[in-house]
Amino acid sequence: MLYVLGALGTLGPPGTGLARAQPVSPAETLLFETDHLARTTVPAALVYDFRKVSNIEPGFTDMVELDLTRENGRMHARLRFLSGERRRELPDIDDAHGNPVLLGFLEHDIAEMKRLTGGSTTYFRKRIRMALANAGQLGKQTINFQGKSYEGQVVRIQPYLDDPLHARFEAYVYKTYTFILSEGVPGGVYQLSTSLGTSGGGRTINAVAGVQSSALADGRVAKRPAADTGRAPSGTASPGTASPGTANPAATSQSTTGQGTANPGAASPGAAGSTAQVPGAGGGSIPSIEETLTLVKVADPKR
Repeated sequence: MLYVLGALGTLGPPGTGLARAQPVSPAETLLFETDHLARTTVPAALVYDFRKVSNIEPGFTDMVELDLTRENGRMHARLRFLSGERRRELPDIDDAHGNPVLLGFLEHDIAEMKRLTGGSTTYFRKRIRMALANAGQLGKQTINFQGKSYEGQVVRIQPYLDDPLHARFEAYVYKTYTFILSEGVPGGVYQLSTSLGTSGGGRTINAVAGVQSSALADGRVAKRPAADTGRAPSGTASPGTASPGTANPAATSQSTTGQGTANPGAASPGAAGSTAQVPGAGGGSIPSIEETLTLVKVADPKR
């Protein structure tokens, strides 16, 4: 099972993995060195909506639940990630500080990348960690949760943009990861998402995330060429408000969410242990895959 905390040295807090040769970045501090649960009243069950939209295999809507209780003065966390055949069995955490949905979401994504490409999970973890280590300043974004507005912090990365093995993973070069956190919401994590394909084509990591346009010159941010998407670049999105169920909270200037681009049944999911055929890897149509996890409510924990 991938979600074993001891095996996540490349995604865990600095000091738990490989030796570092550079200071901890603001993104790493926010995601992995912050006590996201410190201000959460327990017992509580944090309920997250999970949505997948894709043009290469059927999408779905599911749920992620995080039960939090205090036992012997320590925060006990039990994460139930998805359900049925998609459910991932994850170990309980007896002294939780960071929100486990972060690592759960990333490990789910890494497993999907392995399934779709046949690549190494270790390599994908490394690319994500490197991107977070090199991430620029944190952005700010207003979020809505249960009828109230809160100030959120945003991190956006494109781990495969400068991938030396980009020829092997060409269809995923412009894949974007977005993390929206806020001290104002229970559990500290509001929304996590990944975006790939036509719905994200032409967008840059820009002022919506607090990154100025000059960052385009540093090689970490880029927009997909119009030739790849079959349309002209959509330009820079304007700052907006993230709300539950939005597959791409940054793209608030668009009138439709990623669900409008779904084409369920275009390809069947690969069998366990196999690699799905992904359009675009050989110069064909660009695959569109979006996955979004959003905090939707707080309930009584299940026993």
